[in-house]
Amino acid sequence: MNDAEDIAPPARSEPGEVGLVEPHDFVHRTPFTFESGQVLPGFTLRYETYGRLNAARDNAILILHALSGDHHCAGIHALSDRKPGWWNNLIGPGKAVDTNKFFVLCANVLGGCQGSSGPSSLNPGTGQPYGIAFPFVTVRDMVRAQKLLCDHLGLTCLQGVIGGSMGGMQVLQWGIEFPGFVRRMLAMATTARESAQGIAFNEVGRQAIMQDPEWHGGAYAKGGGPRVGLAIARMMAHITYLSDASMDQKFGRKKKGKADNAAYTFDVQFEVESYLRHQGASFINRFDANSYLYITRAIDHFDLAAAYGSLEQAFAPVQAETLVVGFTSDWLFPPAQNREIALALLRAGKRATYAELDTDLGHDSFLLESPLLYNLVRDFLERGSA
Repeated sequence: MNDAEDIAPPARSEPGEVGLVEPHDFVHRTPFTFESGQVLPGFTLRYETYGRLNAARDNAILILHALSGDHHCAGIHALSDRKPGWWNNLIGPGKAVDTNKFFVLCANVLGGCQGSSGPSSLNPGTGQPYGIAFPFVTVRDMVRAQKLLCDHLGLTCLQGVIGGSMGGMQVLQWGIEFPGFVRRMLAMATTARESAQGIAFNEVGRQAIMQDPEWHGGAYAKGGGPRVGLAIARMMAHITYLSDASMDQKFGRKKKGKADNAAYTFDVQFEVESYLRHQGASFINRFDANSYLYITRAIDHFDLAAAYGSLEQAFAPVQAETLVVGFTSDWLFPPAQNREIALALLRAGKRATYAELDTDLGHDSFLLESPLLYNLVRDFLERGSA
């Protein structure tokens, strides 16, 4: 759908679908300096929009994706490809993020591999992919690039910024970096700093990639590279997105086919093994291994208290009203880490609320069907609006 337009659609209350959508590319043609001090001569962000921008250009909602996400968060790309965007259950006409009311924007992050500039992009100086010569990316770099996209679209403010996991980190950084531009922040299943355990999981994934003989120091051809290492990294990471209860309910110890006949081999025997291998195999067809290294390292370095002196000092500039949502079964970014964000905002004198949802679906709870979550999101975004 659809860049910014000024005509509002007729209201409708029943939930519906965004429908067919197509991506757009924002090309920033002047030098961009990263936090590291490294410079790109320009960059591209691929993005999608849903709904329409109002005349005041102030009804925009920015959706911020997690590590393995991208710009395609709602609708479908073609009738022949019916797979909807990763947050399609949340976004659409009459849904929690209602495209009858809001102009919804989502961009693939800087450093990504789905059309935005990243390690797989061509280096104009060499004519080859940047590989690990691409500048190191931080969450703050991602947010600063997104702000340039918002300026390009002529947005006068963001009615809200919403994200889970790494998307939640970006939400917090938006409120700190551009406080006068953001009215509401909604961060889910996230943290104000990556923990030692989180860094450890990320490092195992990076080592799986970097120890793959096909990595070649990050210099591999498109379509090649450390496919085995990337698949293993994805399999390991995916385990952290679930919970023991959800895995037991979904798989238990169910066998795969006639696995009993292969009890003394290392072929797939259990349903959970098959599931993880499928996750790894599908991931390598849509994600770049070097982007995985870059984005996990950006997550590792996210530490608001260290960057600003304390969480309270970090949140001092924030003007937005904030809702933080934690999930009881999330052991990657557990409830205590989400609660601490809201408490620090309150100690800093800000308007903040914490909600904790009882679920057994693990870290990925924010992505799954949840009428209670939908109601929270809708009420928060539309509170006080006409």
